[in-house]
Amino acid sequence: MSKLKLYGFNNLTKALSFNIYDVCYAKTPHEQQEYIAYIDEQYNAARLTNILLRMVSMIGANVLSISSQDYDPQGASVTMLISEGPLAGMRGETTVAHLDKSHVTVHTYPEYHPENSIATFRVDIDVATCGEITPLNTLDLLIGSFDSDIITMDYRVRGFTRDLDGKKLFMDHDITSIQDYIAPETLEKYEAEDINLSQSNLFHTKMLIREIDLQNYLFNTDAYILSPQLQESILESLRREMMEIYSGRNIFN
Repeated sequence: MSKLKLYGFNNLTKALSFNIYDVCYAKTPHEQQEYIAYIDEQYNAARLTNILLRMVSMIGANVLSISSQDYDPQGASVTMLISEGPLAGMRGETTVAHLDKSHVTVHTYPEYHPENSIATFRVDIDVATCGEITPLNTLDLLIGSFDSDIITMDYRVRGFTRDLDGKKLFMDHDITSIQDYIAPETLEKYEAEDINLSQSNLFHTKMLIREIDLQNYLFNTDAYILSPQLQESILESLRREMMEIYSGRNIFN
């Protein structure tokens, strides 16, 4: 789509909600707690801030402020206010994009239950951009920044802007699916499913990892020391957990 000529500021808001799960087999409550502590350290507020800074740089936005927090006993959050250009009045800088209001947030949710041999780590990232910038081009970065076993994404364009003749425009870029903005080599690793309401500018995609390399899902355990029967049992537990998260309901008794 060629660059639109608009009257005034682009008032469209592009909102991306990006959710991932990482799944791990940790047999004992002690191993589960160790896994949660490991994940909590790996994805603390400082590292999450660096990931978001890379994302903001990719979409060509400017960071206005950062707030971050590591929680006790676990979890972290980061919130950034961003803009398409520097705000008027900030140290003498001026811009015509004075109505630009955008933000990025990330929250982590480590989780386990002592009666279950599976521990999970969830990351929620929400991006709302106002103006010409869109977060869709950062999807490969976000997927690659985490051990993404299950991914759920929602993208919505809200509001309208106007062209020079005053005609309302409810979309300013081409999109038929969120998958349009994910690299083919990334998509090859996942089963992907769309539920799109294009007439409402609402797009939903969920993805499930295709191949499970057992060693990558064991915490402090080597797969080669496990019997073939136990390996298969663990793989079945992992698949069951992933399918329930992917479908959003308990489908196995």
